[in-house]
Amino acid sequence: MTSIPPFARSNETPGVAVVIGGTGGIGSALVAGLQAQGFEVLAIGRRTQPALDYADETSVAACAQHVADHLAHTDLPLRRLLVATGFLHGDTPGGQRAEPERSWQHLNAAALQHNFLINAIGPALVMRHCLPLLPKQGRCVAAFLSARVGSIGDNALGGWYAYRASKAALNQLVHTSAIELARRNKEALCVALHPGTVDTGLSKPFAKNGLQVRPTDEAASDLLAVIDSLPAGSSGQFFDHKGLPVPW
Repeated sequence: MTSIPPFARSNETPGVAVVIGGTGGIGSALVAGLQAQGFEVLAIGRRTQPALDYADETSVAACAQHVADHLAHTDLPLRRLLVATGFLHGDTPGGQRAEPERSWQHLNAAALQHNFLINAIGPALVMRHCLPLLPKQGRCVAAFLSARVGSIGDNALGGWYAYRASKAALNQLVHTSAIELARRNKEALCVALHPGTVDTGLSKPFAKNGLQVRPTDEAASDLLAVIDSLPAGSSGQFFDHKGLPVPW
């Protein structure tokens, strides 16, 4: 895997950036960071109009059409597609509480299904409906927030079955999409990114003493720097917030 050279920035002209999950903790910070870079940003989430619901593919298609209409109206290219959604703990649609599993004895279908819906199936639907909106020439980046615990090669502790497996599935989806995307545009990049432990509702219950928990604006700045620095040939890979490769 390719390590990203520090502080190397692309010279591309900003266009439109779309942030899926743009009303969440990291997502809203990414929106602000992209706006500061000069992108025209569309934030899409559960509370936007149109609203996104991964359990309803028609809503994903409607959001993609909203983006397509905006691109046609502004005559600007889609240069960034960032997916900043994720689920680790909380209530499932059926009302069951999902928490990271310490043992296989804690596995249950509802938690597995919801982890896969938010962490893998939803992003896959975004790929289906939004990746075709990327330009067919020129540099553009689709980046999906994954997690180091989704790495099979880095898994030495076990536990967190549903979250690990769903993020590993996302990583495979990203790698496979990168192959297809390259057939449309050789300069297009599709990557998975590990943001680190960030001060959001997703990670707060699991932050341990001595663990480096970073504010959302810092995490977003780091991620955008990695995206800007992605070299040719890095598509289909998995990087952390420092630009270092993460094993699959």
